Amino acid sequence: MPRPFLKARWESLLLLNYECPEELLLPLVPEGTTLDPWTGVPLVSLVGFLFRETRVLGVGIPWHRNFEEVNLRFYVRRKTPDGELRRAVVFVRELVPRRAIATVARVVYNEPYLSVPMQHRVSLDPEAGGSLEYSWRHRGTPFALRGKVHGPATLGEPGSEAEFITEHYWGYTRQRDGGTMEYQVEHPRWRLWSAESAEFSGASSGLYGAEFAEVLGRPPRSAFVALGSEVAVHHGKRLNSV
Repeated sequence: MPRPFLKARWESLLLLNYECPEELLLPLVPEGTTLDPWTGVPLVSLVGFLFRETRVLGVGIPWHRNFEEVNLRFYVRRKTPDGELRRAVVFVRELVPRRAIATVARVVYNEPYLSVPMQHRVSLDPEAGGSLEYSWRHRGTPFALRGKVHGPATLGEPGSEAEFITEHYWGYTRQRDGGTMEYQVEHPRWRLWSAESAEFSGASSGLYGAEFAEVLGRPPRSAFVALGSEVAVHHGKRLNSV
């Protein structure tokens, strides 16, 4: 396989998951894919995590190797011509604190990145648990994701909601001309916790729109924390026929 476009570590992932009306997501589904609901219910996830030791085409860029990201995403699937089922994520909004990273992601993948001031506080032990907080500001409005876990992290049960949320190895992005870009993400299965408490705070209509703000204003239906691992993101490939 060719050298990945990006290699890094994704660490200390906090994933808050919300039921979402299908009609809100359908206009955002990339051509050639379909919504992938969990037990019949479409979900969106707010995900905060840390990028560590980031390298683009094998090169670490000074002051751009370690940073936070928070994204809002939902889930789709695509069956390839040879019958393989690819379960994937689509991003509604991705936040990072580095303007250059946001610019490259928008130009290369047409991903919906935005640069905002961000901070984190993470105290997490694989055997004892701990707490996480990712915070940021957008146009003067403060936002935060927070979660607490207890006990040892374990692998998600096969067929569980935790496995569905964390084990996706493909991404799809709608392009400016309406086409679709597909890219592969490689990482091992993650050890994780079901969060004992988790919350999102912030007046989010100005960041995500009024309809998503209504969804995110409710308590999450589930929340997980994953330790993370090394990841490799491969170059995107345009779907020739959808």
